[in-house]
Parts: sequence; C-alpha cells; structure tokens
Amino acid sequence: MNGDLLKKKHEGESGSERFVLAGQPLNFDLLSFWKWAASDLVDNTWRGVLAEYLVAKALGIKDDGIRDSWGPVDLVSPTGITVQVKSAAFLQAWHQKEFSRISFSIKPRRVFDSTTNSLSETPIRVAQVWVFALLSHTDKLTLDPMDLAQWQFFVVSKSFLDGYRRSQESITLKSLRKLGIEPVGFLELADQVERCRANPLSS
Repeated sequence: MNGDLLKKKHEGESGSERFVLAGQPLNFDLLSFWKWAASDLVDNTWRGVLAEYLVAKALGIKDDGIRDSWGPVDLVSPTGITVQVKSAAFLQAWHQKEFSRISFSIKPRRVFDSTTNSLSETPIRVAQVWVFALLSHTDKLTLDPMDLAQWQFFVVSKSFLDGYRRSQESITLKSLRKLGIEPVGFLELADQVERCRANPLSS
C-alpha cells in the first residue's frame, strides 16, 4: 500500500491557524470556522458531540488528543474502560408542538477499522459501558447545554444491553426507568462507569 494513503494522524489545532491561498494567509482563521459550524449546542449534531465531550471530561480523559469520529468506540477512560455515548433531549433547536420522545439507539453495528479501511463481518457492540446522556431541561427560555445541572446520565453495560429482550435496536427513557436504571449527575458519572464495568450484570 502507498504509505501516503495510510490513516492520517492529527494532533489538533489552536484555533489561530489562518486559511491560506497560494501560500498567503487570509483574514479568517480556524476559530472563526469553529464558531460558525459548532456554536449551536442545541442542534442534534453538535449536542451529540458535546455529550461525548462531557462524558470524557467526567471520566478525566485529557484534552491532548482530538475526537476520533471513526473509532470503534467513542471514548476510552484512563482506566481502560471502553465507552459508547448516546444523547437525546426533550427540547430541539426547531419549533416544537411537544417535547421529543426520548429513545437511545443501541443497535449493534459493523465496526469500521480506520487503519485498514474495513468493516467487521458481523454487527457487534464493542464498548464495555454505554452512557445515555439526556439533556433533561424542559424550559426552552433557560435551556443551556453548557449548564451541567441540565444533564442526566444513565449508565448500562454491554452485557445488560446484549440481554435486553424487548429490542436490540433502541431503548426508551421509560424502559430505562422501568428497569431500575437511575440517572446520575456529572460529578457521579465516573464512579458509576467504574461500578458498571465491575458489575456488568447489575445495571
């Protein structure tokens, strides 16, 4: 294989890097792009990325890397726990007639290996622990995804999901509550993830 076509490694940027044309810096930079693209944290796309970031911070994952959107799992904790993060919210960026119904995807998937550009043969769940991050605030006027008091986190194990009989596609908030899965806050999340890894069938 041509070595120039191997997976590209990226160490992250400061935000001050300027766009260039014919080797000459232009009058706009990477930070301006980030602001333009990712400032609406209520938007579904960026709320999901934010949820991953919040879980990473709760677990103590350092900021010395960048998000790997093609990785087999969303996060790996400092103690080696592999984590998948799914997010949902009652409130959306658009006009609503009612609150959104809360459901989290748990569907097994064929895992992409970005180093070989190949998919696993069969759909699987890779992560040991799954975190369902719910932006639970219900007042649109005061909704603020950066206020961590507005988030709840439901933590379950891969073993728990593999044995979930009602569906292997998704799980609702109502079902989580019926099954006795209680939410934790941001400060309790790391301990709950560790407990879930230690006792996977108790989730």
